[in-house]
Amino acid sequence: MVDLIGVAAVFTVMIALLRLKWHVGYVLIAASAMLFAIYRMGPSAIAATLYSAVVSEELLDLTVALTFIRMLEMILRERNVLNTMTEAVKGVLRNKKCVLVSMPLLIGMLPSIGGAYFSCPMVDNSAKGLNLTQEDKAFTNYWYRHPWEAMLPLYPGLILATLITHIGMRQMVLLNLSYSAAMLPIGLLFCMKGIRGAFPYVEGRRYSALLSFTPFVILLVLVIVFGVRLHYALVAMVFMLMVYFRYSLKEVGKVLVYGFNKEVILLIAGVILFMSTLSHCGAVVNINSYFISRHIPLMPILVILPFVTGLLTGFTVAFVGSAFPLFMSLPGLDAHSFSLAFAAGYAGVLLSPVHVCLILTRDYFKADMWGLYKKIIPAVLLYFIAPVLEYVIFRRFY
Repeated sequence: MVDLIGVAAVFTVMIALLRLKWHVGYVLIAASAMLFAIYRMGPSAIAATLYSAVVSEELLDLTVALTFIRMLEMILRERNVLNTMTEAVKGVLRNKKCVLVSMPLLIGMLPSIGGAYFSCPMVDNSAKGLNLTQEDKAFTNYWYRHPWEAMLPLYPGLILATLITHIGMRQMVLLNLSYSAAMLPIGLLFCMKGIRGAFPYVEGRRYSALLSFTPFVILLVLVIVFGVRLHYALVAMVFMLMVYFRYSLKEVGKVLVYGFNKEVILLIAGVILFMSTLSHCGAVVNINSYFISRHIPLMPILVILPFVTGLLTGFTVAFVGSAFPLFMSLPGLDAHSFSLAFAAGYAGVLLSPVHVCLILTRDYFKADMWGLYKKIIPAVLLYFIAPVLEYVIFRRFY
């Protein structure tokens, strides 16, 4: 019980600091310091914890992956590849609903904080003359940016989940696929009502422009089909694009500087340190023993903790980095359990009033927040049915 109170106090402080707009990296470092104090860890124990964090494989993998994701985003943006992709989709699909949905879906393939703001003008421009409310447009931009985060191996939350749980990326993606895919038809129930027809036909290189998707296709094939580790695939892709676009040494340097962003490094350091501290202070083992002795059902634990963390922080990395290490020594967990926990945490993130994408989207469209929530809340409830059914069916029949 003491361990539960201590960890609850740490989470409370984390939530308070995040509400005060502290960087997630600083919050996790502060949380680690609290655990040092609560568990009276001496200099040798703290040194062992720090050493474990520095030499961990997760630190290297996560640093390389997030750094090169930023580099990839910069190259595609500066070389106008993203704009070409957008025009290709508009020229090929033409259907108004499909085009509107494709804009945030397209930009959502890149895990960029604040990227939702980039797709806002695309949605707004495509929606001209379609008689949509500001809330309709805001919901479309917000909702359809987010199906990727649980299934696309470019997102740091998904990467971190696989590193913590040691579940293969391919397996985690396949498990999360059902509820990610469910978001596509669910969104149509709450926006674009009465929208029909197609955009005018425009002559041009519509299909050849689809070649702009090649970097994403290659990356996904390498990771999903051939099982190449993400950071290796990203490094190869970034340098291939640099060669293809004939980057000068000055341009290469600019991309490298952009990739090695201090805030990203801080975030990674905080996550790895917090994970290492939870492991070394004994909280996980003690809480595990408490749950076993109290016979608390597994499913409520898997749902409530990540959901609340996601709701209060608005960050996928935050609920994965905070909740998943606590689950690691619980008995009876399998890949389906972690998929359910990820879905629950992500439901909290989607509903979070401090979610950056929600804040930026609502600000751009000047949408009424409650009017927007009247669409988001039922959409999230419907979305969560898929992972719960998947978990229950697996537990019942397998």
